[in-house]
Amino acid sequence: MYLLYLDDSGSPQNVNENHFILGGFIIPETSLYWVNKNLDNLAEELPTNSADIVEFHASEIAGGRKSPWEQFKNKQERLDILKKVLQVATDSRNGIKILACAVEKNQFPGADPVELAFEDLCSRFHQFLQRKHVSNNEKANGLIILDESSYKTTLQRLAKNFRTLGTKWGHVLTNIQEVPMFVDSKASRGIQLADHIAYSIFRRYEHADLTYYNIIEGYFDSVDGRLHGLCHSTLKQSCTCPYCMQKKLLALAKP
Repeated sequence: MYLLYLDDSGSPQNVNENHFILGGFIIPETSLYWVNKNLDNLAEELPTNSADIVEFHASEIAGGRKSPWEQFKNKQERLDILKKVLQVATDSRNGIKILACAVEKNQFPGADPVELAFEDLCSRFHQFLQRKHVSNNEKANGLIILDESSYKTTLQRLAKNFRTLGTKWGHVLTNIQEVPMFVDSKASRGIQLADHIAYSIFRRYEHADLTYYNIIEGYFDSVDGRLHGLCHSTLKQSCTCPYCMQKKLLALAKP
Protein backbone atom coordinates (compact mmCIF):
# COMPACT_ATOMS: atom_id res chain seq x y z
CA MET A 1 0.00 0.00 0.00
CA TYR A 2 1.22 3.47 -0.91
CA LEU A 3 0.07 6.52 1.04
CA LEU A 4 -0.30 10.00 -0.45
CA TYR A 5 -0.20 12.74 2.18
CA LEU A 6 -1.47 16.12 0.94
CA ASP A 7 -1.82 19.61 2.38
CA ASP A 8 -2.38 23.04 0.88
CA SER A 9 -0.63 26.39 0.94
CA GLY A 10 -2.15 29.69 -0.08
CA SER A 11 -5.82 30.55 0.15
CA PRO A 12 -8.28 29.77 -2.65
CA GLN A 13 -10.22 32.97 -1.84
CA ASN A 14 -7.37 35.41 -1.16
CA VAL A 15 -7.29 37.84 -4.11
CA ASN A 16 -3.90 39.13 -2.96
CA GLU A 17 -2.30 35.76 -3.70
CA ASN A 18 -1.79 34.54 -7.26
CA HIS A 19 -1.28 30.86 -6.48
CA PHE A 20 -2.89 27.99 -4.65
CA ILE A 21 -0.76 24.92 -3.93
CA LEU A 22 -1.78 21.37 -3.13
CA GLY A 23 1.23 19.20 -2.45
CA GLY A 24 2.72 16.38 -0.46
CA PHE A 25 4.38 13.04 -0.88
CA ILE A 26 3.88 9.38 -1.73
CA ILE A 27 5.39 6.87 0.67
CA PRO A 28 5.21 3.09 1.10
CA GLU A 29 3.24 2.42 4.27
CA THR A 30 6.18 0.42 5.67
CA SER A 31 8.45 3.48 5.43
CA LEU A 32 6.25 5.86 7.39
CA TYR A 33 8.14 4.84 10.54
CA TRP A 34 11.15 6.91 9.44
CA VAL A 35 9.10 10.07 8.90
CA ASN A 36 7.58 9.76 12.36
CA LYS A 37 10.91 8.93 13.98
CA ASN A 38 12.84 11.78 12.35
CA LEU A 39 10.23 14.41 13.18
CA ASP A 40 9.75 13.09 16.70
CA ASN A 41 13.52 13.31 17.23
CA LEU A 42 13.51 16.89 15.93
CA ALA A 43 10.63 17.78 18.28
CA GLU A 44 12.60 16.40 21.24
CA GLU A 45 15.40 18.88 20.52
CA LEU A 46 13.07 21.85 21.02
CA PRO A 47 12.62 23.82 24.25
CA THR A 48 9.24 22.44 25.24
CA ASN A 49 7.90 20.33 28.08
CA SER A 50 6.39 17.74 25.77
CA ALA A 51 7.63 16.85 22.30
CA ASP A 52 4.32 15.10 21.62
CA ILE A 53 2.46 18.40 21.44
CA VAL A 54 4.85 20.00 18.92
CA GLU A 55 3.19 20.54 15.55
CA PHE A 56 5.51 21.42 12.68
CA HIS A 57 3.49 24.00 10.75
CA ALA A 58 5.63 25.86 8.22
CA SER A 59 3.94 29.28 8.26
CA GLU A 60 3.81 29.32 12.07
CA ILE A 61 7.50 28.44 12.27
CA ALA A 62 8.44 31.12 9.72
CA GLY A 63 6.31 33.74 11.50
CA GLY A 64 7.28 32.77 15.03
CA ARG A 65 3.67 32.20 15.99
CA LYS A 66 2.42 29.91 18.75
CA SER A 67 4.45 27.73 21.11
CA PRO A 68 7.25 26.77 20.90
CA TRP A 69 8.13 28.94 17.86
CA GLU A 70 7.50 32.22 19.68
CA GLN A 71 10.41 31.34 21.98
CA PHE A 72 12.85 31.60 19.06
CA LYS A 73 13.61 35.31 18.80
CA ASN A 74 16.25 34.64 16.17
CA LYS A 75 14.33 34.16 12.91
CA GLN A 76 17.18 32.24 11.29
CA GLU A 77 16.94 29.57 13.99
CA ARG A 78 13.28 29.04 13.10
CA LEU A 79 14.02 28.88 9.39
CA ASP A 80 16.74 26.31 10.04
CA ILE A 81 14.11 24.14 11.76
CA LEU A 82 11.84 24.52 8.73
CA LYS A 83 14.70 23.29 6.54
CA LYS A 84 15.34 20.35 8.85
CA VAL A 85 11.73 19.27 8.51
CA LEU A 86 12.02 19.37 4.71
CA GLN A 87 15.23 17.35 4.87
CA VAL A 88 13.19 14.47 6.32
CA ALA A 89 11.74 14.08 2.80
CA THR A 90 15.26 13.49 1.48
CA ASP A 91 16.03 10.55 3.81
CA SER A 92 16.62 7.62 1.43
CA ARG A 93 15.01 5.22 3.93
CA ASN A 94 11.64 6.89 3.28
CA GLY A 95 11.46 6.23 -0.43
CA ILE A 96 9.43 9.43 -0.74
CA LYS A 97 8.21 10.78 -4.07
CA ILE A 98 6.82 14.32 -4.06
CA LEU A 99 3.64 15.37 -5.87
CA ALA A 100 2.41 18.95 -6.16
CA CYS A 101 0.15 21.11 -8.26
CA ALA A 102 0.45 24.91 -8.40
CA VAL A 103 -2.67 26.62 -9.73
CA GLU A 104 -2.40 30.19 -10.98
CA LYS A 105 -5.84 31.22 -9.80
CA ASN A 106 -6.59 34.21 -12.03
CA GLN A 107 -5.92 32.12 -15.13
CA PHE A 108 -9.00 29.98 -14.44
CA PRO A 109 -11.88 32.32 -13.50
CA GLY A 110 -14.92 30.50 -12.22
CA ALA A 111 -12.98 27.32 -11.45
CA ASP A 112 -12.23 26.09 -7.94
CA PRO A 113 -8.42 25.84 -7.57
CA VAL A 114 -8.77 23.17 -4.87
CA GLU A 115 -10.77 20.91 -7.18
CA LEU A 116 -8.42 21.55 -10.12
CA ALA A 117 -5.35 20.64 -8.06
CA PHE A 118 -7.00 17.62 -6.42
CA GLU A 119 -8.06 16.09 -9.73
CA ASP A 120 -4.57 16.61 -11.16
CA LEU A 121 -2.84 14.97 -8.19
CA CYS A 122 -5.30 12.06 -8.03
CA SER A 123 -4.49 11.35 -11.67
CA ARG A 124 -0.73 11.58 -11.05
CA PHE A 125 -1.01 9.27 -8.04
CA HIS A 126 -2.98 6.78 -10.15
CA GLN A 127 -0.29 6.85 -12.84
CA PHE A 128 2.40 6.28 -10.19
CA LEU A 129 0.49 3.22 -8.94
CA GLN A 130 0.03 1.96 -12.48
CA ARG A 131 3.78 2.14 -13.07
CA LYS A 132 4.38 0.21 -9.85
CA HIS A 133 1.87 -2.38 -11.02
CA VAL A 134 3.74 -2.84 -14.29
CA SER A 135 7.22 -2.93 -12.75
CA ASN A 136 6.33 -5.21 -9.81
CA ASN A 137 3.77 -7.36 -11.66
CA GLU A 138 1.28 -6.96 -8.81
CA LYS A 139 -1.56 -4.57 -8.09
CA ALA A 140 -0.36 -1.48 -6.29
CA ASN A 141 -3.01 0.17 -4.12
CA GLY A 142 -3.04 3.68 -2.74
CA LEU A 143 -4.77 5.76 -0.08
CA ILE A 144 -4.97 9.56 0.08
CA ILE A 145 -4.68 11.34 3.45
CA LEU A 146 -5.37 15.05 3.89
CA ASP A 147 -5.59 17.60 6.68
CA GLU A 148 -9.09 18.26 7.99
CA SER A 149 -10.74 21.01 5.95
CA SER A 150 -14.02 22.47 4.82
CA TYR A 151 -13.46 20.72 1.49
CA LYS A 152 -13.83 17.27 3.04
CA THR A 153 -17.26 16.48 1.59
CA THR A 154 -16.40 17.93 -1.84
CA LEU A 155 -13.13 16.04 -2.21
CA GLN A 156 -14.62 12.77 -1.01
CA ARG A 157 -17.37 13.15 -3.62
CA LEU A 158 -14.84 13.93 -6.34
CA ALA A 159 -12.66 10.96 -5.39
CA LYS A 160 -15.65 8.64 -5.53
CA ASN A 161 -16.49 9.94 -9.00
CA PHE A 162 -12.89 9.48 -10.15
CA ARG A 163 -13.03 5.82 -9.07
CA THR A 164 -16.28 5.13 -10.92
CA LEU A 165 -16.63 7.67 -13.76
CA GLY A 166 -13.01 8.67 -14.23
CA THR A 167 -11.19 12.01 -14.45
CA LYS A 168 -11.39 14.51 -17.30
CA TRP A 169 -8.40 12.71 -18.83
CA GLY A 170 -10.31 9.43 -18.91
CA HIS A 171 -8.44 7.77 -16.04
CA VAL A 172 -10.65 5.55 -13.87
CA LEU A 173 -8.76 5.53 -10.58
CA THR A 174 -9.30 1.93 -9.53
CA ASN A 175 -5.92 1.71 -7.80
CA ILE A 176 -6.87 4.35 -5.23
CA GLN A 177 -8.69 2.67 -2.37
CA GLU A 178 -11.66 4.29 -0.66
CA VAL A 179 -12.37 8.01 -0.45
CA PRO A 180 -9.65 10.23 1.07
CA MET A 181 -9.06 10.12 4.81
CA PHE A 182 -9.03 13.44 6.69
CA VAL A 183 -6.96 13.67 9.86
CA ASP A 184 -5.96 16.27 12.44
CA SER A 185 -2.55 17.66 11.48
CA LYS A 186 -1.59 17.94 15.15
CA ALA A 187 -1.64 14.14 15.37
CA SER A 188 -0.03 13.35 12.02
CA ARG A 189 3.65 13.83 11.25
CA GLY A 190 2.88 12.86 7.66
CA ILE A 191 0.51 15.81 7.23
CA GLN A 192 3.06 18.10 8.90
CA LEU A 193 5.69 17.11 6.36
CA ALA A 194 3.17 17.59 3.53
CA ASP A 195 2.47 21.07 4.91
CA HIS A 196 6.16 21.97 4.63
CA ILE A 197 6.37 20.62 1.09
CA ALA A 198 3.33 22.67 0.03
CA TYR A 199 4.78 25.75 1.74
CA SER A 200 8.13 25.40 -0.05
CA ILE A 201 6.38 25.17 -3.42
CA PHE A 202 4.14 28.14 -2.60
CA ARG A 203 7.24 30.20 -1.81
CA ARG A 204 8.74 29.15 -5.13
CA TYR A 205 5.76 30.14 -7.28
CA GLU A 206 4.30 33.04 -5.30
CA HIS A 207 7.53 34.77 -4.24
CA ALA A 208 10.22 33.28 -6.54
CA ASP A 209 11.93 32.07 -3.35
CA LEU A 210 13.88 28.86 -4.00
CA THR A 211 15.30 28.58 -0.47
CA TYR A 212 13.11 25.67 0.55
CA TYR A 213 12.14 24.34 -2.87
CA ASN A 214 15.79 23.56 -3.66
CA ILE A 215 15.93 21.12 -0.73
CA ILE A 216 13.23 18.88 -2.22
CA GLU A 217 13.60 19.55 -5.95
CA GLY A 218 15.32 16.23 -6.66
CA TYR A 219 12.58 14.18 -4.98
CA PHE A 220 9.59 14.78 -7.24
CA ASP A 221 8.17 11.68 -8.86
CA SER A 222 10.09 11.16 -12.10
CA VAL A 223 11.08 8.34 -14.44
CA ASP A 224 14.09 8.34 -16.77
CA GLY A 225 14.51 12.08 -16.44
CA ARG A 226 10.85 12.89 -17.11
CA LEU A 227 9.12 14.84 -14.37
CA HIS A 228 5.74 13.41 -13.34
CA GLY A 229 5.33 14.81 -9.84
CA LEU A 230 4.90 18.53 -10.53
CA CYS A 231 2.18 20.47 -12.34
CA HIS A 232 1.90 24.21 -12.90
CA SER A 233 -1.62 25.07 -14.05
CA THR A 234 -1.11 28.32 -15.93
CA LEU A 235 -1.87 29.72 -19.37
CA LYS A 236 1.26 31.87 -19.42
CA GLN A 237 3.86 30.89 -22.00
CA SER A 238 6.72 32.74 -20.28
CA CYS A 239 7.08 30.47 -17.21
CA THR A 240 10.45 28.72 -16.90
CA CYS A 241 9.65 26.38 -14.01
CA PRO A 242 10.65 22.71 -14.51
CA TYR A 243 7.11 21.63 -15.40
CA CYS A 244 6.54 24.37 -17.97
CA MET A 245 9.96 23.93 -19.55
CA GLN A 246 9.41 20.18 -19.90
CA LYS A 247 5.98 20.82 -21.42
CA LYS A 248 7.53 23.13 -24.03
CA LEU A 249 10.28 20.64 -24.89
CA LEU A 250 7.80 17.80 -25.29
CA ALA A 251 5.68 19.97 -27.58
CA LEU A 252 8.72 20.77 -29.75
CA ALA A 253 9.63 17.08 -29.95
CA LYS A 254 6.28 16.12 -31.44
CA PRO A 255 6.43 15.40 -35.19
